[in-house]
Amino acid sequence: MRRTQAPIDLNALQAFLAVCETGSMTGAAKQLGVSQSAVSQAIAALERDQGVTLFDRESRPPRPNIAGRALLELAAPLLEHAQMVSTRIGDASNAGTLPVRLGCVDSFAATVGPELIRAVSGSARQIALWSGLTPGLSKQLHDRELDLAVCTQTTLNDARIVEVPIFSEAFVVVVSKGWLAERRNVDWRTLALELPLIRYTARSVIGQQVERYARHLGINSPRRYEFDATDPLLSLVAARLGFAISTPLCLWQARHYLADVAVLPLPSGRLGRRDFFLLHRQGEWDAFGQEIVALTRRVIDGTIRPALFKALPRLDEDAIL
Repeated sequence: MRRTQAPIDLNALQAFLAVCETGSMTGAAKQLGVSQSAVSQAIAALERDQGVTLFDRESRPPRPNIAGRALLELAAPLLEHAQMVSTRIGDASNAGTLPVRLGCVDSFAATVGPELIRAVSGSARQIALWSGLTPGLSKQLHDRELDLAVCTQTTLNDARIVEVPIFSEAFVVVVSKGWLAERRNVDWRTLALELPLIRYTARSVIGQQVERYARHLGINSPRRYEFDATDPLLSLVAARLGFAISTPLCLWQARHYLADVAVLPLPSGRLGRRDFFLLHRQGEWDAFGQEIVALTRRVIDGTIRPALFKALPRLDEDAIL
């Protein structure tokens, strides 16, 4: 069975190349700024690891044998490539040009995400945007598959993860505008008695939050329709097949339905709000994280909030903060 050779140590390879260039261990030691014994030990370790001798020790000065000449042809390109890799890593880190892997919950990615991309596109910063559900994004951040994540619930019990609040929004009732126009003095209580609740699926955080809040309010609607996304949920609401509990950002994500739906407020309280957080590892991407928070606030306050209140005049002022 052929012996498995160890990976070549780059420091030993540098010592080998110096001996070949200077013609002696002493010359190599001077070139590298180390002791002669350090060069001898590096060459001996290299030969031992590769299972071959590299020099003809009978010649003076020592010259590379067949194996040594083969290694000599590869040594310089290997060391140049290693230096190039080290330089590029340093340059990218110092210049802040490493691509940022940002994960966002779907409603955030679809509404604020384009503005993030637009803002970053004019700078040297590169950004890769993922969307998904909070549990998956949290795991990806923990496993270092993401650098930052925008989530609606902090699920990581890790002191190394920084949680920065971004904004908060209230849960609201969503109902067909036509259905509401045919009735007077309707609130969420009477609505829940007449129409079934169209739900988000329980595998999503928003679905779990809505379910807890609905139970707290005493809404015991049978489970008939459940969706992962807001678009199909609002399509049923617009068709008068039921009502939903959603949030302003989700409504803005599916804003092509806003002309067909209306909102009603729900009681305020801890369970009645959804909070957004920016998560990242302590000491990593701090400055860029602050940029994301500031940009998100500008988009929420300058674009999304005014448009939502214009389209849905029944929204309370604190519906999105």
